[in-house]
Amino acid sequence: MASWVLSAFSDRSSVVMLTLYKSMVRSRLEYCCPVWNPTKISDIKKLDNVQRCFIRKIAGLKDMSYWDRLRKLNIMSLQRRRERYCIIQVWKIVNGHAPNDVEMQFKNHPRLGIKALIPQINTKAQLSIRSDYDSSFGVRAAQLWNILPSDVSRLSSLESFKIGLGKFL
Repeated sequence: MASWVLSAFSDRSSVVMLTLYKSMVRSRLEYCCPVWNPTKISDIKKLDNVQRCFIRKIAGLKDMSYWDRLRKLNIMSLQRRRERYCIIQVWKIVNGHAPNDVEMQFKNHPRLGIKALIPQINTKAQLSIRSDYDSSFGVRAAQLWNILPSDVSRLSSLESFKIGLGKFL
């Protein structure tokens, strides 16, 4: 899709390119990402390379580093966005806006805020099972959620939570 957009449109201005990227490319890369979020570094790099190559084509950004381009365009890396989506999904589960199909459990600590309980695994399980366990939504999302400061995890509206999360990230 990225190559088609780049071949079909000759305008390389940041407004046009970002609009095309967000609507046609990034939306496909992030579809249902809390479910399939990659954990292998090679897979993460492959996905981020799509964004890296696309935004390099925007006029005036070619000689900047990837991270400088992201700052200039006011966008996040795809990995950071996937982490953000996972955290937002956990917030929805905590606040009853999404079903808790993965049966995540939470504990409200007076000082630390709402914390997710990470499910236990048999330490004698074979490596492939432990690897699948570590990359599962229930573990990954709980670990990300538990990093949040208590004032962010306790926010009660989705919009205020997204703002607080944005400031934290």
